[in-house]
Amino acid sequence: MSPAQDLRAASYAPGAVHQAQPKSHATRVLHLFMLLVVLHQLFGSLIIARPRPGEAPGWPYWMHEYVGIVGVGAITLFWLWTLLRNSRETGLVRLFPWFSAKGWSGLVADLRSLFDDLAALRMPSLHLDNLASAVHGLGLLAATVMAGTGASWYFLAHDSVIRRPMMTTHHMVANLMWAYVIAHVSLAVIHRLLGDDVFARMFWARGRA
Repeated sequence: MSPAQDLRAASYAPGAVHQAQPKSHATRVLHLFMLLVVLHQLFGSLIIARPRPGEAPGWPYWMHEYVGIVGVGAITLFWLWTLLRNSRETGLVRLFPWFSAKGWSGLVADLRSLFDDLAALRMPSLHLDNLASAVHGLGLLAATVMAGTGASWYFLAHDSVIRRPMMTTHHMVANLMWAYVIAHVSLAVIHRLLGDDVFARMFWARGRA
């Protein structure tokens, strides 16, 4: 077996820790900004109350609206940066593998590795980059739809026939985003506990010595 094959085999060994390329400062800033916006919108939605006709909206309501508009800008910047950033970082092909044979191949390989480990009752490898990137892509799509439908509802005329469907979609995707955020954070914590310095790569946390 060649040295390259040895390295690949070690990377996919059960429980192997993958030292991924640290993210650029721009990626970290945009990721953190989007995270804060999404968390604000999700938790803020728990306390906002839509004003009745003739009533002035409370501050949680207009904060939700204005931060949502800021979120549209943040997501737009993230999409643009994904197109422009260094090729060593995750690109669109890995975020959305559904549209290329190469993307599907990597995703299927990761899924097969994951299911084989689970079937054998052993800890899966932490080196499932294709699967992780695809999940990140789904989160980006969900955030985009959530922000886009909220902004559309905000700017559409009050008598627009698509205003209500926009808000219905907004609420549905927001529920999916709750599940995504909870699962995403939980898996990140598990990775950290298993020795993968995911927070050091994505944010500015101190890595484990």
